[in-house]
Amino acid sequence: MSNANSNGYHLAILSLKRLQLARAKLKASSRTSALLSGFAMIAMVELQITSQVPAGLLITFTACTTLLVSIHMLALMISTCILPNLEAVASISSYEHGLIAVHESPHERLRFCIELAWSFSTVFGIFLFLIELAMLCWVKLWDIQSGKRAALMATIILIPIGIIFIGFAVHFYHALVTHKFERTKQNYQELEFLVNQLSNNDNHNTSNRNEIPLNEFHHRPSSPTISLPNHQKFTSDSSPRSTNDAIVSSI
Repeated sequence: MSNANSNGYHLAILSLKRLQLARAKLKASSRTSALLSGFAMIAMVELQITSQVPAGLLITFTACTTLLVSIHMLALMISTCILPNLEAVASISSYEHGLIAVHESPHERLRFCIELAWSFSTVFGIFLFLIELAMLCWVKLWDIQSGKRAALMATIILIPIGIIFIGFAVHFYHALVTHKFERTKQNYQELEFLVNQLSNNDNHNTSNRNEIPLNEFHHRPSSPTISLPNHQKFTSDSSPRSTNDAIVSSI
């Protein structure tokens, strides 16, 4: 029973840890999405576009801005819908009551949506924001003298930053997946050890129940004997025939 209570306690702590992690992800996602989408909308509204800007550049800028705002709005919607349900459980002040109420939180069932909002806001959203910044420089400085050179310089600066961003994202997610794999492997080994220990205890208890105590042999009652008269007692060297005759005669 103590092992079962200990396992349930550890599972509750693990679920509470995932709840706090999902809560932090949704908070960061909502703040980032609101900031970047608002900046993109203001840039698109306040931008003064002249007729000299090529149609291809305008189409690319419009598509990038629309995709950027849509992705961040989707991440913001997911965060706004899920976060209050997590806050209601995570705001419980008592630690013991928090462990009990953690199973009422939907963070386990909505894990895919939480990871989707986190990916849209941090990975795809920031990468599209870098592209949006380059497109904005080209559209804004197109008809200005030496504006194309300035836009080209901004693009050259953003290219290594984008490469570093992609490299960090790949390295971060690779390290995170490796850490989760190692933790899962360690938990599996601990569970396997507990299963082996329980099976060994069951086998030991079964063998103890099957063994006959030696005290039973020492305290076993002796078999009844037939008392004969003194003149008809026989010894171990008497013949079987004389023994039978003696018993019959005594009866």
